[in-house]
Amino acid sequence: MHAWLCTTPTGVDQLQWTQLPTPTPGPGQVLLEVKAASLNFPDLLIVQNKYQMKPELPFVPGSEYAGVVQAVGEGVSHLSVGQRVACLSGTGGFGTHTLAPAALCMPLPDGFSFVDAAAFIMTYATSHHALIDRGQLRAGETVLVLGAAGGVGTAAIQIAKAAGARVIAAASTDEKCALCKAQGADATINYSQGDLRAAIKQATDGKGPDVVYDPVGGDFAEPAFRSIAWRGRYLIVGFAAGPIPALPLNLPLLKGASLVGVFWGEFSRREPKANAAMMQELAQWYGQGKIKPVIDRTMPMAELHAAYTRMGSRQVQGKLVMVNEQ
Repeated sequence: MHAWLCTTPTGVDQLQWTQLPTPTPGPGQVLLEVKAASLNFPDLLIVQNKYQMKPELPFVPGSEYAGVVQAVGEGVSHLSVGQRVACLSGTGGFGTHTLAPAALCMPLPDGFSFVDAAAFIMTYATSHHALIDRGQLRAGETVLVLGAAGGVGTAAIQIAKAAGARVIAAASTDEKCALCKAQGADATINYSQGDLRAAIKQATDGKGPDVVYDPVGGDFAEPAFRSIAWRGRYLIVGFAAGPIPALPLNLPLLKGASLVGVFWGEFSRREPKANAAMMQELAQWYGQGKIKPVIDRTMPMAELHAAYTRMGSRQVQGKLVMVNEQ
């Protein structure tokens, strides 16, 4: 097997395409032939030693991937050789094969492509947990999605629409706003132009959004929160912009509003039955055509450095997926 090996977490340039012995699965593990692996923002942070999870060196990055089970370890009874699965394990995806925890593998129904499956779990689980569970989104409410053209942003648009909400998508270019419209957004805001608060006020007839979905952080957090509706819920999903914003605590008081933390990974660990039910619902929605990952492009696994460059320059719309050539 071959894999992109990180021996020194000082940046993407240190990753080397390395031949390694094909491993044997241990108890609770499966050996997967990787067909596709998506590139997520944590995959950039982890090779820069900036992510909260610090894997033992050396490691293979690639948090989310899909493939075919080649062998099963002791105690694995729900998966079998030849089965198609997707997995989100944090590392291991950027190679031709990987050992995956069987408990984290999602069996794929017929018709679920490897490319879509590799771009599915992280974004859709995060967005569903955020909007439906933590945000308690109801039909007829208005959702403002920040960073709406990214992977979690496009998933949030689709899930909010499936829940019967009105969606305002905010993105940094007119091209990205057009993508959001194509995913079902009712209105868009290009927040690189003009005043964000004024644009939100206009788009909501002065009421403000009931729910704000924020995977970005940075300078737009405060004006977005100041625009929120009475009893609004502000979903803190992540900080893709870099800086972690600080909000004056009188703002939630004045709006009767809530700041709501969203940590899907911990939810899945602490509440596995609820998470499994959510993933089953998402798979059904995919089969019904209600949701489908937006794929920016696919690239050969050998071009991982170029893929990282594209993601780091904020060019990606939706998800970028690496594929192993057949």
